[in-house]
Amino acid sequence: MKYISRIALGLTIAGTVFAATAQTPKPPASRVERGHYLVRVAGCNDCHTPNYGPSNGKVDESLWLTGDALGWQGPWGTTYATNLRLLLAGMSEQQWVSHARTMEPRPPMPWFNVRAMTDADLKAIYAFTRSLGPTGASAPAYVPPNAKAEGPVVRFP
Repeated sequence: MKYISRIALGLTIAGTVFAATAQTPKPPASRVERGHYLVRVAGCNDCHTPNYGPSNGKVDESLWLTGDALGWQGPWGTTYATNLRLLLAGMSEQQWVSHARTMEPRPPMPWFNVRAMTDADLKAIYAFTRSLGPTGASAPAYVPPNAKAEGPVVRFP
């Protein structure tokens, strides 16, 4: 019995030492790194980066946030994901924060989630997006309800 107790004690101590020395992820060191992290986990690429979802996120970062010609169609009409790299290239950091706090674009953009971000998060996204540089083309124009959209669309009921 003493032998089993010593083994249990040894395992408990080993587990405690392991837990105490296990490294937890460090927060990103810079706003650009934080922005990279946020863009990746907040789902920005899902719509604003071409072919991101179908490729399981394996899209070269040179294409990140360049918008997409895939339309999102529903009762509101057909919308397209904005080329954020071009949009933010024309804004100051404060203009971006103000825009993010007041925008109400058409679906499926989850603008309410962007509004819930802290100013620090929005500034990090701005810093990362600006670090990528402006490139690509503007997204196709909005198509009103009952008008035919050119190209592929995802249809909502």
